[in-house]
Amino acid sequence: MSLIIHNTLTGKEEEFVPIEPGKVRIYVCGVTTYDVNHVGHGRSLIVFDMIRRYLRYLGYEVKFVRNFTDVDDKIINRAKNECVPFTVISDRYIKSYFEDAENFKIEPADIEPRVTTHIPDIIDLIKKLVEKGYAYEVEGDVYFSVRKFKDYGKLSKRSIDELLAGARVEPGDKKKDPLDFALWKAAKAGEPSWDSPWGKGRPGWHTECTAMIFKHLGETIDIHGGGLDLTFPHHENELAQAEAITEKPFAKYWIHNGLVTVNGQKMSKSLGNYITLKEIYSKYHPDILRLLVLSVHYRSPLDFSWEKLEETKKAYERLKNAIEEYEILEKLPINPDFEDDLYEDIAKAEQSFYRAMSEDFNTPEALASLFGLVREMNILKDKAVKEGGISSKALKSYKEAADTIYNIARDIFGFFDSLKPCIEVEEIKNIEKEKSFIDEELIQLLIDIRNKARKDKNFQLADYIRDSLKEKGIILEDTPVGTKWKKEL
Repeated sequence: MSLIIHNTLTGKEEEFVPIEPGKVRIYVCGVTTYDVNHVGHGRSLIVFDMIRRYLRYLGYEVKFVRNFTDVDDKIINRAKNECVPFTVISDRYIKSYFEDAENFKIEPADIEPRVTTHIPDIIDLIKKLVEKGYAYEVEGDVYFSVRKFKDYGKLSKRSIDELLAGARVEPGDKKKDPLDFALWKAAKAGEPSWDSPWGKGRPGWHTECTAMIFKHLGETIDIHGGGLDLTFPHHENELAQAEAITEKPFAKYWIHNGLVTVNGQKMSKSLGNYITLKEIYSKYHPDILRLLVLSVHYRSPLDFSWEKLEETKKAYERLKNAIEEYEILEKLPINPDFEDDLYEDIAKAEQSFYRAMSEDFNTPEALASLFGLVREMNILKDKAVKEGGISSKALKSYKEAADTIYNIARDIFGFFDSLKPCIEVEEIKNIEKEKSFIDEELIQLLIDIRNKARKDKNFQLADYIRDSLKEKGIILEDTPVGTKWKKEL
């Protein structure tokens, strides 16, 4: 089954064929480190984590680079306001980024370069552009001459005339054309700067990523990714610089994730309508935001609300419970006359899942196949409980279904970091035991006391035990085969 990707550059669905067989080089634009991350940043992290995981599942060797813009006007302004060096700000929010990424189980990039550690590479790139006549210097500033690059606008599908209509020259700009953009900015008093052939200064935003890609991935990469709002001007300008130098394609495929909105408006710090990732995982299990993000196609807008997050929590619990409820069936008597099993449903779900994922990473359809299998698992479970027994074949098929969901959701979607599969190995058991801070024997003792209280019709004591455990994050569920407990999400 071929992988099909929507390529922003061509506007078409294309079969994915890497430049080098078996290997994929990906660059995704990272954050500007001047503040905490919000759900919009989280969506990009989750989407490209999923894409990377799926490519790896398909057998590709993936080299993944995501940068930090650690010097920028916003960083400098915040440093001035707090009366600290700009590095204090950037280091603070890089640390915050890693805390968020770890909580959401975002796999670290293979390389996570900072702009400030690549100044020589950026200067070399600008020098090449000047030498080739695509850039010019004015009083310490260096600009890219947009009109000299004949393919400018091909990524964002904008013509020079359209761009010119919306262009403006800011007071103090020395550029020759309103369309030109800064590659190097002359030093200003009190701002960080580095030596260069044009005097002290610092890089322009659009130059940084091109230089880091050249250094770590080469002149042509397989996939360049980022948020839809980066298509223009950032990615358009990256492409222009790279192809002006090399005269060959910069990236074979361009992938852009849709924006996160709140009541139809883009979530952003400037509008003040953002929800931080820290706020999300202080209230919900991080998997729930992952599920919300993946329940919408990556190219479509995602309108965020707390109500949707609460609905997603219920869906996540259905997925999780389907895996855990194998324990209910395991306690039932063996009934060889029980005829149903799930093997056909498993095969159908797997086929549907991988077909959807190979059609431009269609995660909503892929999730629908998993939830379809959950539905069949619940039907079989309810029937077995009602009849008071289950066949060995049916029990084994339920276990296989549970592990199919667990493995797919963990390996490709990044769910269930702390959930055990049904087919356990001793190593997993020991790790989970070490991680657990809950006294399971005490909980079981309280359950036994509660069961006796219910039998004796002492419902006041039974309810007190149930409610007290709930306050501690332990949920009791009374089932036909006994009382189960689980940690609240």
